[in-house]
Amino acid sequence: MSRKATKPAGHGVSRDIEIIYQENILDHYRHPHNFGGLADASFNRREANYSCGDEVELFVKLDGRGRVVEARFQGRGCAISQAATSMLTDHIIGLTKKEMVELDADDVAELLGVVVGPSRLRCATLGLKALQAGLESGTDKK
Repeated sequence: MSRKATKPAGHGVSRDIEIIYQENILDHYRHPHNFGGLADASFNRREANYSCGDEVELFVKLDGRGRVVEARFQGRGCAISQAATSMLTDHIIGLTKKEMVELDADDVAELLGVVVGPSRLRCATLGLKALQAGLESGTDKK
């Protein structure tokens, strides 16, 4: 009679999901969505995390009703900062200014699909910081 090795309930599933999210982060880092500048942006904002060298410049184009029709970014830095900004540019398409202002660190963590520790929070939210600073700065050209 052979005995099967057993895992605690849910152990394998949660680890598999964690691996999928890590692979997704690396894919966004290696092949960022919406990468590059945007000449006709309604606003753009550059932010940096000088403690680790991350840089992001976010470009957002709004339509006449104030909804995002295009979002792009340029930057360099760690996988978390670049992947989170890539995912954020995908996420904000179609959102209004009000909806973007309401985004927070929990929304970014949800996009990433992983728990972001305190030491990586500034990296993960750099794109969000650029977005919200751009919205607040009055650089909106429309």
